[in-house]
Amino acid sequence: MTTLVPPTPVPSVLVGRPRYEGANIRTWIGFKHFMYLVEEAVLQWLRDQGHGARELFHKYGLGTEIVDCSVQLPAVLEVDDEVRAEVVAGTGKRLRVQMSVHRDGQDVVVLRGHVTVALIPETDAPTHRTAPDTLAAWEAAELGEATGLRSERTLPAGADLASTLAPAGSGAFLWSWRAPYFYCHFSDRVQHSGYVRALEEVVDRFLADRGISVGRMLRERAWIPVVSRARVRLAEPAHMEETVHTVFQVDDVLREMMFSGRMDCWVQRDDRLIQVASATILHGYAISRGPDAGQLARLDPEVCAILTGSRS
Repeated sequence: MTTLVPPTPVPSVLVGRPRYEGANIRTWIGFKHFMYLVEEAVLQWLRDQGHGARELFHKYGLGTEIVDCSVQLPAVLEVDDEVRAEVVAGTGKRLRVQMSVHRDGQDVVVLRGHVTVALIPETDAPTHRTAPDTLAAWEAAELGEATGLRSERTLPAGADLASTLAPAGSGAFLWSWRAPYFYCHFSDRVQHSGYVRALEEVVDRFLADRGISVGRMLRERAWIPVVSRARVRLAEPAHMEETVHTVFQVDDVLREMMFSGRMDCWVQRDDRLIQVASATILHGYAISRGPDAGQLARLDPEVCAILTGSRS
């Protein structure tokens, strides 16, 4: 009988900086790059357990996959910030992540999060063995087993995909995209960061479709969307070069300051729609220039109506 060896309770630490790519407005870094840093910190945690992603693939035939990442962003992150990311095993199969920067003589927490990792047997791996004892709890036979988020819908014969996923009057926005190889892991499926990118892009497309594009709001009001919470979860594999049908909808406007939205991603296989990922996000608008730069903007009734209704 194999005895499971618990992972070390000592925090794994990664020190790094956000990518310059994420500095799109002034020197602030977008939420996507916070989540990229979380991914790097989780990979370092695996190395500190004695088994990095490369070894897990080549020696054990296991693909390392982030299947759930939830983050809160209480403070801004800027270009040239040196980030200290700490990862420690939490309850169940979750890892706890905290990121901080040293600013104005004190440590400032810029992210708190939870991450779930799955180790999936890969068809193209050179060998196949069970996971090492320290990581055995993270092994799953397939992606769907690791996430427990299986969801499926039957597409009636002759039904229109758009009217099924984003029916008229729902306020939902549909965007379909081909899953490119550079969004994939292990010659097969879209990885977690691919859906993080999709979340950023579908919000951008949604706002433009509603007539309040990021560019327009910057020019006319000096507003830029800012994210305070985000969560991206995988459900089932979306395979390389499949079409991913992505639905985004604003659920609510909170205190005239923030709007919450949901993304659901589907692939069509014969007459079935298979959910492959879901996400939630909490957005506000920050003022990007002038004496109030950095403060949250108050959403007026016109913007609230556009966000929760149909295109303007």
